[in-house]
Amino acid sequence: MQIDIIIEKYLENIAKIRRYSSLTVKSYSEDLREFSVFCKNYNKNELSEISERFFRTYLAFLNEKKYEKTSISRKLSSLRGIFKFAFQHNYIIENPILSITNPKTKRKLPDITTSGSILEVYDEIEKSDDNHELLKAIFEILYGCAIRVSELCNLNLSDLDLDRKSLTVLGKGNKMRVVPVGEKSIPVLRNYLLTRNVADFNDPLFLTENNQRIYPRLVHRIVTKYLGKVTEIKKKSPHILRHSAATHMLDNGADLRAVKEILGHENLSTTQIYTHVSIERLKSTYKKAHPKS
Repeated sequence: MQIDIIIEKYLENIAKIRRYSSLTVKSYSEDLREFSVFCKNYNKNELSEISERFFRTYLAFLNEKKYEKTSISRKLSSLRGIFKFAFQHNYIIENPILSITNPKTKRKLPDITTSGSILEVYDEIEKSDDNHELLKAIFEILYGCAIRVSELCNLNLSDLDLDRKSLTVLGKGNKMRVVPVGEKSIPVLRNYLLTRNVADFNDPLFLTENNQRIYPRLVHRIVTKYLGKVTEIKKKSPHILRHSAATHMLDNGADLRAVKEILGHENLSTTQIYTHVSIERLKSTYKKAHPKS
């Protein structure tokens, strides 16, 4: 099968069947089309013509172009996805990328903010002319439940069960998980729900001013605006709230596997990055406060 055709099939699969976020689909699309152009420069139009040796040629090309190791790893992830898809659907008889490994990189620790800064956000919201209940509820879900911004935007009213103190989340790969809702979050969320005229529990949990489902870019603007008032960290995206929540849970003695389930990580190694954040924070505190440091 031609490379361009299988790319279209794969992108449709991850967008409509596996329900990857639009940003992830866009990223995969750019990586795969770049690979397609490279293949055509070598007169390779069929997926079956791609070998392990050709992948190594492509890796050499990416290194020559001075791509960051993290970018190369992301491009390889895109290619692993499409070749796994092709193999599972019998478009190829062997998967030539299986033995190709990512370049070794030093994993960057995620930025986080303090729990005190999160509390200050609520004070800033109170001072604003914006919809207080809506904004507080957005921060409460993003930080209190440690979910992704795409997951927040996909929530419906029926997903939130305050009696059972739980939130049903549709995560990556179309996987469902149930996340606990904390006691302190419940009053905030109840106040928000009182502002809604609920006609159908399948309606979106969060709406724009035009009564449309809230979208990631708007959430990003909201979070950036209010985090910018209380913290000096460079990145102020919604994901900072998720990183911060995970780190704060581990700081306070949460079980690593429990945090993994709350975050919806497939592998424990992904969650372990937050243990390193906690250790680095301990080191920083020690250096600042201990007389022997």
